[in-house]
Amino acid sequence: MRILYPALSLLLCFAFALTGAQAFAEPYFSPEEVPEAPVRRTTLLSGLDHPWSMAWLPDGGLLITERPGRVTLYRDGKATEVTGAPRVLVTGQGGLLDISLHPDFAENRLVYMTIAEGTEDANHTALVRATFDGRAFGPAETLFRSAPDKTGGQHFGSRMAWLPDGTLVLSVGDGGNPPKRVNGVLSRDMAQVRSAHLGKLVRLNGDGTPVAPPAFDGDAAPGMHTMGHRNIQGLAWDPLRRTLWASEHGARGGDEINRIQAGANYGWPVASYSREYTLPMDVADHHSLPGMADPTVVWEWRFAPSGLLVYTGDAFPGWKGDLLAGGLRSETIRLIELDRDGTPTGERDIPMGDRVRDIRQGPDGLVYVLTDEGDGKLIRLEPR
Repeated sequence: MRILYPALSLLLCFAFALTGAQAFAEPYFSPEEVPEAPVRRTTLLSGLDHPWSMAWLPDGGLLITERPGRVTLYRDGKATEVTGAPRVLVTGQGGLLDISLHPDFAENRLVYMTIAEGTEDANHTALVRATFDGRAFGPAETLFRSAPDKTGGQHFGSRMAWLPDGTLVLSVGDGGNPPKRVNGVLSRDMAQVRSAHLGKLVRLNGDGTPVAPPAFDGDAAPGMHTMGHRNIQGLAWDPLRRTLWASEHGARGGDEINRIQAGANYGWPVASYSREYTLPMDVADHHSLPGMADPTVVWEWRFAPSGLLVYTGDAFPGWKGDLLAGGLRSETIRLIELDRDGTPTGERDIPMGDRVRDIRQGPDGLVYVLTDEGDGKLIRLEPR
């Protein structure tokens, strides 16, 4: 089916012109009924401009990135702007994205951020790091740039997770939806091109040098950890099961939770549950293929996941070891109950009423949420 796209590109553009993008806005599948998790929501901060990520400081402060290029420090109920944030390309989904502290931050003061970089016609996901003295960042050092460049403002990916060995895993999106192309190839097909970072998880040392790709041949992009991803915007290390989890955007439905195995191919776009945005057909001819990893969870309705947390605290004892996945389209948090081996046993919803961009566990064991809007909020969840 995918080979039809070159001939259909003009037809799709014409269809958009006639019908408008909203013609395909409703989900193809409906979410099943699930019980609601009992929580109390408290808004701590508002007025954030499309906040994207947050990281807790050892002193209890919270660094919050805002996509247009600002970092806010929230401490003791007050918000101040951090000076020295890196310069970014602000376009579409791109800008200042994820933020994470080095595991030895208390000693080295290093903060890592992912950004969109370049121009509208040639851009990429980049990883930068800078020191933080409590008020300002030092000069940013670029450690990694994804290759090749893509066009437009879609699918930068850009979540980070530290592994116990001190290496960093970073997601890079596939580059965008058809008819977007990279080097003459549909952008989404780059997820199956081994020499490209697009549609991959990349593993790096703390200085940005690539970790040798596991179980891949010599033509693999430097640092390639896994392949066959569309756009991972949730990534979380599970200390209880010693594994890495990822939440991944499908197209129209087909959003996934994946258990990450080094060297695996997760199928996109040749194996997927996604539907095309513009035509009543599946993206892929197969839901599963031999030699490719199947998702742990699939939502065949449009959940649009961003932000992922493995809960390990004591404030919600019934959640310990479970996954919390933020939903942009659903405006909910999905609580995915797991058994000791990581097999899903049930799901519950936490309605939020806003697009959920990120979820983090605080030092107090409570859950903190960022909402994606021009008047974005920092919300704390407490037991009810």
